[in-house]
Amino acid sequence: MRVAVVGHVEWVQFARVNHVPAAGEIVHAEETWAEAAGGGAVAAVRLAELAGGALLFTSLGSDELGVAAAAQLEARGVSVHATRHPEPQRRAFCFVDGVGERTIAVLGPKLIPSGEDGDLPWEELAATDAVYFVSGDVAALRQARRARVLVATSRELPILRVGAVELDALVGSGKDEGEVFHPGDLDPAPNLVVSTAGSLGGWAQPGGPYRAAVPCGPVEDAFGCGDAFAAGLALALGRRLDVAAAIEFAAQCGADALTLRGAGVGTGEARAATRPS
Repeated sequence: MRVAVVGHVEWVQFARVNHVPAAGEIVHAEETWAEAAGGGAVAAVRLAELAGGALLFTSLGSDELGVAAAAQLEARGVSVHATRHPEPQRRAFCFVDGVGERTIAVLGPKLIPSGEDGDLPWEELAATDAVYFVSGDVAALRQARRARVLVATSRELPILRVGAVELDALVGSGKDEGEVFHPGDLDPAPNLVVSTAGSLGGWAQPGGPYRAAVPCGPVEDAFGCGDAFAAGLALALGRRLDVAAAIEFAAQCGADALTLRGAGVGTGEARAATRPS
């Protein structure tokens, strides 16, 4: 099975703290680490675990952090196709608190892939079973539509409106106002809309409510759960599972991401991936 992600990458510095500091407060980190992350990186690595490899169409800085991010992703089975920008690699800082919640500050502009970049092998998407669109310009979205199945995040509603492509599924957090989809927001309308609500499960249109899954191990933190869910949904739909089974599988992928430290990209925490049957 061939799967791909179109999206951005960030180099993230993580700090595990007892609690996120209040204004003027100083807290001491119990642990720190850094790795490639961001929606594109997280989804690509999860898909590479599930499918035995994945393509990532992205944009990276030309500095040493951009090089390090590509190396980490390639080491995890991701074939990275990246435009190299003269700007520094986008970075972020993430607090992970005592209950595993993540709080993120992003540093610098998002570097997104362009579908008009002729140096990227966009034609390979025509041979993919499923693509998850995390971010990119309108041309990148239309390139992603070459795939048999296209899943996108509702974080990119402005691009999706202009691109006006048919989506097999749209996924977003029901708890984040910036990701909430309302009927009529897109034309054509997505074939499936899934709204996630963490441990409460979520809601699918069509399909109705669904339950959250139980994580496969001890909870580390919530970083990347949404993109892991969407990646799992793309893979399951690409394997022609029905909607209920695909959402069940996606929910397990999202729950299992709770057991990973940070993005689970550069820490060597590969785990046995559940595969849809």
